[in-house]
Amino acid sequence: MAGPARMRGRHWGLIASFVLTVLAPLIAVGFYLFEVAQDQYASRTGFTVRQEDGAMTTDLLGGLVQLGNVGGGSADSDILYEFIMSQTLVARIDARLDLVGHYAANHARDPVFSLSPDAAIEDLLTYWQRVVRLSHDHATGLIELQVLAFSPEMAQRIAQNIVSESQTLVNALNATARNDTMHLAGADLDEALERLRVAREALTHFRVRTQIVDPESDLRGRMGVLNNLQQQLAEALIEFDLMAENTANASDARLVQAQRRIDVIRNRITEERATFMMGETSGGQDYPTLMAEYEGLIVDREFAEERYRAALTALDLARANAMRQSRYLAAYIQPTLPQTATFPQRTVNLALAALFLFMAWSILTLVYYSLRDRQ
Repeated sequence: MAGPARMRGRHWGLIASFVLTVLAPLIAVGFYLFEVAQDQYASRTGFTVRQEDGAMTTDLLGGLVQLGNVGGGSADSDILYEFIMSQTLVARIDARLDLVGHYAANHARDPVFSLSPDAAIEDLLTYWQRVVRLSHDHATGLIELQVLAFSPEMAQRIAQNIVSESQTLVNALNATARNDTMHLAGADLDEALERLRVAREALTHFRVRTQIVDPESDLRGRMGVLNNLQQQLAEALIEFDLMAENTANASDARLVQAQRRIDVIRNRITEERATFMMGETSGGQDYPTLMAEYEGLIVDREFAEERYRAALTALDLARANAMRQSRYLAAYIQPTLPQTATFPQRTVNLALAALFLFMAWSILTLVYYSLRDRQ
């Protein structure tokens, strides 16, 4: 039969280790949290980047196209999130509110939750990431911000400055977008104007070279001459037939003269038709080639004019859009003024400390007994 269990040396050592590794540190942590740690106040705010109704722009043919819509800009919110946690923002607010002086005021009494008085900007940035807590919803673009400080007024002022600097960043993004839009619209207008100038110069050069202002009008005039000749030929043929019926002598001078007139008209008609198809104009080209070149120049000019009108409309719309703010910071929670110190969360921190100390002691105990059993 086994004897009654008795306390051995290892048992007393186990209790002593529990006291030293769990109870004593836990008492020290509790004393620091409840007696030494300074109260911190949390100011909360929430905002997002919104966009106005999509601006109207023009397509290549001058039609109006609507771009964009109302909603949160996810990309803008991502930029804002990174900006709030950046060294640039920390340096600006530190220069305005003296963050180092505020967070280092209690360093002698509370070194754990305070900032070192001789902290560099990198140390301040690390501490900033402890006292400024961000929650960012990528789906909606909403940003919720919580700022901790040793006084409620300072917490609210820091939150207000963050919102103000964020609005400044959004305005800078707007200014950049406006400048880019105006630059692109102006460049497109200059290109369209140059293309229109080239098209008109090409048409002018064509008219000077061919000495024809409008080939279509010139062609209609030539067709009128040809129609007139054909009408004269018909009249001459009728006159010749009537004269031949009334004259028995085939060598009559009037018949010869009438036949000669018919031949002259026919030759002229043949020459006019040859001019249309194969003959050369005053510019040295036949009419089909001339008409093809002229129609191409007219199409180029009309296209250039349409593009110029579209570019001019786009510039006017870009200028109108630049007069208003397309992006803006919408704060759905204004920076609050806390009345009760909620940080450091003493009970939660003490419970976490107890959990981790007990887990560490348990692991060390298991390791000790595992090594003891191997011997």
